[in-house]
Amino acid sequence: MSVGVLLMTHEAVGKALISAARHVMPNLPLRVDAVEVPAVADTDVMRSLTERHARELDSGEGVLVLADLYGATPCNIGLSLGELGVHLHCVSGLNLPMLLRVLNYAEKPLDELAQIAASGGRGGILIDHA
Repeated sequence: MSVGVLLMTHEAVGKALISAARHVMPNLPLRVDAVEVPAVADTDVMRSLTERHARELDSGEGVLVLADLYGATPCNIGLSLGELGVHLHCVSGLNLPMLLRVLNYAEKPLDELAQIAASGGRGGILIDHA
């Protein structure tokens, strides 16, 4: 068993990040899915859809929700899954380095994987000092 990874993003972001990750790692070591929330989405409908995706990803070790923007609707929907009984951690600020770091530590438990995600996201941000 392993942790499932659910990307909660605005339109066209999540699937693009999964595609980019597959470019780097053709065989993803974790089950990864994305729910992209349209601008005019019904939040109750999206919450039900997201819950279904999260439960499908959870093989008993929980789900790591990676959200693109803290406080935005996709992140809020992801966070609300905990109230529905989904075992999860949510990390916001999703970027490709964060996703790749998580995939490189696929054997880690949920709690540790959340810390790895945050570290990977921050570590992928550099400023060129040239």
